[in-house]
Amino acid sequence: MGTPDPSGTVPTNQPSVQKSDDAAGFYTLGAPVVDEKAPTGPINTRWSRRKFENRLVNPANRRKLDVIIVGTGLAGGAAAATLGEAGYNVKSFCYQDSPRRAHSIAAQGGINAAKNYKEDGDSVERLFYDTVKGGDYRSRESNVYRLAEVSANIIDQCVAQGVPFAREYGGLLDNRSFGGVQVSRTFYARGQTGQQLLIGAYQAMERQVAAGTVTQYTRHEMLEVIIADGRARGIVTRDMVTGAVETHLADVVVIASGGYGNVFFLSTNAMGSNVTAAWRAHRKGAYMANPCYTQIHPTCIPVTGDHQSKLTLMSESLRNDGRIWVPKNAEDCDKDPRDIPEEARDYYLERIYPSFGNLVPRDIASRQAKNMCDEGRGVGPQVKEVQPDGTEKLMRRGVYLDFADAIERMGQKTVETKYGNLFDMYARITGENPYETPMRIYPAVHYVMGGLWVDYHLQTNITGLFCSGEANFSDHGANRLGASALMQGLADGYFVLPNTIREYLADGPFEKIDESHPAVVEAKAEVEERIAKFLSIQGERSADSFHKQLGQIMWEYCGMERTEEGLKTAIGLIRDLKAEFWTNLKVLGTADSLNQSLEKAGRTIDFIELGELMCIDALNRRESCGGHFRGESQTEDGEALRHDDEFAYVAAWEFGGENANPVLHKEDLIYTAIEMKQRSYK
Repeated sequence: MGTPDPSGTVPTNQPSVQKSDDAAGFYTLGAPVVDEKAPTGPINTRWSRRKFENRLVNPANRRKLDVIIVGTGLAGGAAAATLGEAGYNVKSFCYQDSPRRAHSIAAQGGINAAKNYKEDGDSVERLFYDTVKGGDYRSRESNVYRLAEVSANIIDQCVAQGVPFAREYGGLLDNRSFGGVQVSRTFYARGQTGQQLLIGAYQAMERQVAAGTVTQYTRHEMLEVIIADGRARGIVTRDMVTGAVETHLADVVVIASGGYGNVFFLSTNAMGSNVTAAWRAHRKGAYMANPCYTQIHPTCIPVTGDHQSKLTLMSESLRNDGRIWVPKNAEDCDKDPRDIPEEARDYYLERIYPSFGNLVPRDIASRQAKNMCDEGRGVGPQVKEVQPDGTEKLMRRGVYLDFADAIERMGQKTVETKYGNLFDMYARITGENPYETPMRIYPAVHYVMGGLWVDYHLQTNITGLFCSGEANFSDHGANRLGASALMQGLADGYFVLPNTIREYLADGPFEKIDESHPAVVEAKAEVEERIAKFLSIQGERSADSFHKQLGQIMWEYCGMERTEEGLKTAIGLIRDLKAEFWTNLKVLGTADSLNQSLEKAGRTIDFIELGELMCIDALNRRESCGGHFRGESQTEDGEALRHDDEFAYVAAWEFGGENANPVLHKEDLIYTAIEMKQRSYK
């Protein structure tokens, strides 16, 4: 290991050489992949220099260029608004009935920015360091520094749009802390930050709809990407109301369709969130990077039985003032928590990690909650869990998040002002008053750090196909710090993509193609044949039943802890599930109408194929880092143990073909501005 050099030219680590091969036989090793767009030189000038070096597109030519954007969340909505404002012709697609229904609306807690309003030592460099460290040194340093650098601009943009951020008494914007940091850099609007930011992006986009630069297609689901003459030139969609299969053509395609957390069935994602847009691109040749990197959020309302179809997130912002604990003695677990004296409580995060306490990163807080429950000190109702041997066991899966100290310190009215809507939501769902009784929380699947591989310009390995927001892999490594999802989505949409896509569009306008082009005809036919196949199977099981079974497999074997034996078991089970899907699926209704059963069928098989790749990726990576915890790789006290000598790389997976092994391309992670260390929050 070397020391960071200001010139940005001297590596602090060497390329890794993988020695273990747990996934032998499950994949094929391909040629290494290199981000040819990655800048060099001093890290604090890389982005500014690249923006200057990228070619411009003059206003007259912008009017001749068509851009398709799939997704209307923060990444997609902000990009549509910005590119429309710049004068490009934008076509915006979403499967929801309104762009305002995008899942970005559910990110409640806040958005990070390095403005140092609290004068507590924050800076672009510290946000950069916290993010790379929080991601367990598995992210690209150039991308993360750019993210930190533009973060301050995001706040200014949103304030100008009228986003009602919380303010201090004197009128300045307020901040709070989130996990993995020791400063206050998170801007927030009570517990509804995502909603307010999305409204800002939405109104900016609607302004361009009115101006005629953005055309909006709601209730349209992307089912295929059109690649003509080696370039992405359009998409195939299904009108979810009429069933019409349509082709839409453009000079460039941007996928901003969010993450794939619903592969687990139970997650905090909206039930419609899916991987189909990204997975269709993957099957056409786009690399899927680090798919095993999924984030388990520690602050969710616990599962109460096998009847649920989704889980509810309680914002991480609650960890600012709430204290997390379990009883010291298992025999106290069924008592009213108010009857358990202070000396009989284990504030385990404060005990194990005194420097960060309740604000440790999400992966660490999640694992420790699981550990407490595994020890028999979980709280709440007992729920059935299927054990690896197939037997069932009753477990309490919950820990307390207690606001008694905060209420005593600040008063209930202050707590209500900061978190009122979150407390109300908890009360409506559980029937318990969190002002009087501690909340019960437990980890649940929330976010994914994996996604389509992109270069520094956010372009996939398919020319003309870009990807932004959670749908790409580029910024968070193996674990995302809280309040960084909104930061990345808006950074990509408002500031990064508009500056990088113009380098590609400077070569346009490209030769026009129409619906008679062989690539367009072929892509549309593929979609129609696939739909017909779903309807023709006429088996006995719904798509939901397959999805739920997949989720159980993924949570059990590729969830909070993974092992070689468990992952190999999961791969076999998923392959059996896939075979049954194609022989025993039952889709009701017809293709030429509103048909949610048909929609779910397409999304479910894409999840099944993704689940297999996730398990292969997790099996190959015999190390623990961030949200990927391999049971075979941990320290003596149960913390994640990385192996930088073997796995300091991005795993970029290429689709190998039907029933063929995927192909692994490795991109070395080389640092010049930061030194790789084993994480510690103690």
